[in-house]
Amino acid sequence: MKLGIIGGSGIATLAGIEDAQPLAITSPYGAPSAALLAGRIGGVEVVFLARHGQDHRIPPHRINYRANIDCLKRAGVTDILSLSACGSLREDLLPGTFVLVDQFIDRTRRQGSFFDEGIVAHVAFAEPTCSRLRADLRALLEEAAIPFAATGTYVAIEGPAFSTRAESRLYRAWGADVIGMTNLPEARLAREAEICYQTVAMVTDFDAFRDGEAAVDVAAVLEVLHENARKAGELVAAFARRVGRRSRPEPCPAGCDRALDLAIVTPRNAWDEAAVRRNEAILARLLSPSGTPRMPS
Repeated sequence: MKLGIIGGSGIATLAGIEDAQPLAITSPYGAPSAALLAGRIGGVEVVFLARHGQDHRIPPHRINYRANIDCLKRAGVTDILSLSACGSLREDLLPGTFVLVDQFIDRTRRQGSFFDEGIVAHVAFAEPTCSRLRADLRALLEEAAIPFAATGTYVAIEGPAFSTRAESRLYRAWGADVIGMTNLPEARLAREAEICYQTVAMVTDFDAFRDGEAAVDVAAVLEVLHENARKAGELVAAFARRVGRRSRPEPCPAGCDRALDLAIVTPRNAWDEAAVRRNEAILARLLSPSGTPRMPS
């Protein structure tokens, strides 16, 4: 296993990483949000990426999600933990609660695929996060006595503005549990890249659905971020120690790392050469040692 950690708001660095070195990795899709940082935690190789860049200068709708995931793939990452601040859409999900997201609703308008030109692929996304990673995280959260929800639906909005009260109530009516701005198209791109992906959504505040209460306040959100970030660092360290004691299953029982097997519909002899070169990391498993594309068996 090589573990990728994507740090969201409040998590611009990764505590406990040893022998950290920046990686000089580039992508045909442009520059990632920040330089990838490689090191070890608990004997496990980790690669850290600050989603919003240096000093939190990149808003959610301007993040280069394709470059971020492509660079993590090129770095050899097999599993991603997405540490993400979120708002609560439920009265019982209090600030400080961690939610192990298992479903998404996409309300963004962003570039969402590596396969938009030259090769067509439709990955299965009914189960958008990795049940294997989620099971390990659930056990660790129980041991740490951190308040958490074992599942939850995350509605991703375009941002950078927060929701209107009417929108917030609509998302509640849809059955969404938390709201954020970053995990789509990130999770979908990770699936196309055949990387196992799990969101840890960390509640900072209630969204705007409550009557008689002020709308979302950035200052109030920031007050909770620091404590959530501390707990997230401890969770990552415990996760690395846990998975470092055993071998990663191959393939992943959830099927994340074989997502392209039944996804590509363009015949092999029609694969566009420029698309193959652009997606050489994404398609690596489906390329022979000579670099000649082959269709999944």
